[in-house]
Amino acid sequence: MNRIGGRILMIMLLLQGVPAVAMATGTNIVTTQKLNWQMAEKLAAEAVRTCAEKGFSVTASVVDPSGHQQVVIKGDSVPLQSLSVSYRKAYTAYAYGLAFNRNSTSELVAARENGPADGSLATVPEVIFIAGGVTLRKADGSVIGGIGVSGAPGGDKDEACARAAVNRYRAAFQ
Repeated sequence: MNRIGGRILMIMLLLQGVPAVAMATGTNIVTTQKLNWQMAEKLAAEAVRTCAEKGFSVTASVVDPSGHQQVVIKGDSVPLQSLSVSYRKAYTAYAYGLAFNRNSTSELVAARENGPADGSLATVPEVIFIAGGVTLRKADGSVIGGIGVSGAPGGDKDEACARAAVNRYRAAFQ
């Protein structure tokens, strides 16, 4: 790509609101698509708000394609463990959604997806096979992260709040 073409591409990306992570003429650069922090914040806030409307105080975490927490929003009266559990649900939804082509932690649990017959993948420190995590996908099916919710009385309720947030903003990351 020549210099002018590279500049035009950079301007187009900036105008579209897509972060230009790296530009190179070679093939040795890897770029990863992820939600910007503003969209990740909206997803987490919507999940917490949805659960609050149902009377549940929860924590919502969004992870990016590196598996790191991008945003965490903690409800006003959630127990301490909801911080780590929401992250682990988001991480599991992302990593195992990618590996096993599932869309939520409840789908992983229902399919008994825990890796080899000995269940050794379930012992990975950040993994948790409990409902409440939803895989974040673009329209083409590519996985760009995960959202996890913890604190409601049951993973099904956590996951309903996560799904509601994803459904509300899905068009914004397609």
